[in-house]
Amino acid sequence: MPRNELIGNKIHIQGIVQGVGFRPFIYTLAHKYHLTGWVRNSSAGVDIVANGDAIDVAAFIDEIRHNPPPLAHIDSLDVQPASPDGFTAFTILESKSEAGGFIPISPDISICDDCLSELFDPSDRRYRYPFINCTNCGPRFTIIKDIPYDRPLTTMANFQLCEDCSHEYADPLDRRFHAQPVACAECGPQVWFQTGSGRQAEDEGAIQMARAYLKEGKIVALKGLGGFHLACDATNPAAIDELRRRKRRSLKSFAVMVWDSAVAKKYCRISPVEKALLESKERPIVILQRKPDAELPPEIAPNLRTLGVMLPYTPLHYLLLEPEPGYPEVFVMTSGNISEEPIAYTNNSALYELASIADGYLLNNRDIETRLDDSVLAEFRGQPYFFRRSRGFAPNPLKSAGPLREILAVGAELKNTFCLTKDHYAFLSHHIGDLENLETLRAFESGIPHYEHIFKVKPTAIVRDLHPDYLSSQYAQARAEREGLPILNVQHHHAHLGACLADNAWESPEAVIGAIFDGTGLGMDGRIWGGEWLNGNYAAFERRLHLAYYPLPGGDSAVRQPKRLAAAYLYQAGIDWSDDLPPMQALSAEDRAVLAAQLEKDINCPRTSSMGRLFDAVASLIGICQEINYEAQAAIELENVRDPQAAGDYPFTLSDGIIDFAPLLRAIVDDLRAGVQPAVISAKFHHSVVKMLLSGCEFIRQESGSSVVALSGGVWQNMALLNEAVPALEASGFTVLVHRHVPPNDGCIALGQAFIANQQLELLER
Repeated sequence: MPRNELIGNKIHIQGIVQGVGFRPFIYTLAHKYHLTGWVRNSSAGVDIVANGDAIDVAAFIDEIRHNPPPLAHIDSLDVQPASPDGFTAFTILESKSEAGGFIPISPDISICDDCLSELFDPSDRRYRYPFINCTNCGPRFTIIKDIPYDRPLTTMANFQLCEDCSHEYADPLDRRFHAQPVACAECGPQVWFQTGSGRQAEDEGAIQMARAYLKEGKIVALKGLGGFHLACDATNPAAIDELRRRKRRSLKSFAVMVWDSAVAKKYCRISPVEKALLESKERPIVILQRKPDAELPPEIAPNLRTLGVMLPYTPLHYLLLEPEPGYPEVFVMTSGNISEEPIAYTNNSALYELASIADGYLLNNRDIETRLDDSVLAEFRGQPYFFRRSRGFAPNPLKSAGPLREILAVGAELKNTFCLTKDHYAFLSHHIGDLENLETLRAFESGIPHYEHIFKVKPTAIVRDLHPDYLSSQYAQARAEREGLPILNVQHHHAHLGACLADNAWESPEAVIGAIFDGTGLGMDGRIWGGEWLNGNYAAFERRLHLAYYPLPGGDSAVRQPKRLAAAYLYQAGIDWSDDLPPMQALSAEDRAVLAAQLEKDINCPRTSSMGRLFDAVASLIGICQEINYEAQAAIELENVRDPQAAGDYPFTLSDGIIDFAPLLRAIVDDLRAGVQPAVISAKFHHSVVKMLLSGCEFIRQESGSSVVALSGGVWQNMALLNEAVPALEASGFTVLVHRHVPPNDGCIALGQAFIANQQLELLER
């Protein structure tokens, strides 16, 4: 390419390219290559006109492709030749709104090193300002009302920039150029500390009062990026017990926040990958193995060997956790809500909803547009493995190789998320929660139109779970009728399979084996599925194998009381209800009589093939858990009690496409009576589930030739099981797909529904 050949190019870029310092990056790059032209944001991405020497323009474009700003993610870069225009310099134009245009939006990002350094620099004008941020960090999705991402379209619109902030905001060479939340103590949001008696302190005084409350063992509600946290001293058992009592959360583990990974290492084993996850810009809660000699109260995470740990991700968190002699170094940092309700995210809602919990409130006047819980993940094979996908990751879209229709998928009842698809994007929502109360339903119903608005999606179809009584299903039905839209029903476990395929960018029409293990999902036969071996793809599936159906006496009451479940499983397996068995000891004589009559007469005893319920029954049978206080408690405690060194397994039968575990139950009873410890029985049970998995997959491979296995469903949050199962499958010649960007639990259902509906609608039109 010859020098001195002047050319012009029009460039359009899509992806996460707004609110991440993209325009100042382009501006600086254009000056580096002596180009003229302009750059601007639009509702559809970033537009650039670049004029200059052909070699310089080519180098400019190449550097954009291969070295974008650290928070940017380019999905497409389109270059079209254009005649050089009359610009004599390179400039940044005002943003342009385009009808129907949309772009992905950056998630909220933890405070960057530069801002953190300034926060604790006495010579800096933002010294100890709790809302310090720049283009490389701070709130994004939680403050956005509309696109393009400009300050007037965020919750920062009411804060008028002072002269110094305005200068930074307007200077393309400043790292705060067009950082929409930019502010300082003179012109930006403020904090104050409040109790039931009213406002007690402001600014630095408010932070110091909050610290004093925490040091004294009191409970503080503080407003963070996506909602409120409830905090207390995690080294103070009395404070933890009081928080549990007030929050009505008797046993479920609390997450903790520590100053840095060095503090976390005092209490937990941390691999290099886990350290990187803790320190990542997303700052999720990371599930870590607690050290046996860790000097932390067991009340933080009763009966568990693990601990959910996160590092500070806002300047306010850093100011609150700042080390000081005699000051705690580990803090409980849990969602600001009554158990199972959505987190509070406005000052008024927190003052009302948390009045019976918090001793004081650290409030501020920066409004939150979209509430977001903390994300929760573990490490699997060097990669994040999600339990909950929310702050820091939502609303990052998943990409599809082919174009997707504009579809709304409403997800399931528990751990709800919804999903919107358009072009090559699937916008899976943040974690909404369990649709079992009015407040969560309202969060679901308000979140959908917000996503539709900012991503410019107008659904042409709605897809829901097969279960008609889910509140999400009822919403879908009502809206479809109101708007005259077609509605599709997708079976729950097919949706799990579809989600795992989508999560792995699976495009092949080849049918794969889906080992879908969870707690509950309505099956095609009207029964409760949950231990399923499917063979299928997006378009269709066959149920090739499943766990034997066992009774669920009283339905949900058996889920809440594993002792009832264990008794029912023993009954069907033909095992006597002997007094030496833990579930029988936990049931009163009256309970046993009623339960026996219920089972004999088959009164309100729906049948289930659920793997999750099998875990619950075994946990009860060996005396681990007889009643649950939170979802999956029995299975979680069964995993945590397991002896990782123990060998052996239990028998089961596979016949006519059914795996019956009655022999397993009999063998466990024999072990109990022989004095085998629960930790060993738990390990042998886990090994048995892996053998069931392998037997089922090999059975289907022999029939169909399928050798790809997708693992999905809430049971696959059991990291001990996952870490044993995947190598076992691979050793048997299977290719294994596990979740990579979304959780294996019901938080992935909407994604699977959306991809399945897209495929099925395409087939209908052929």
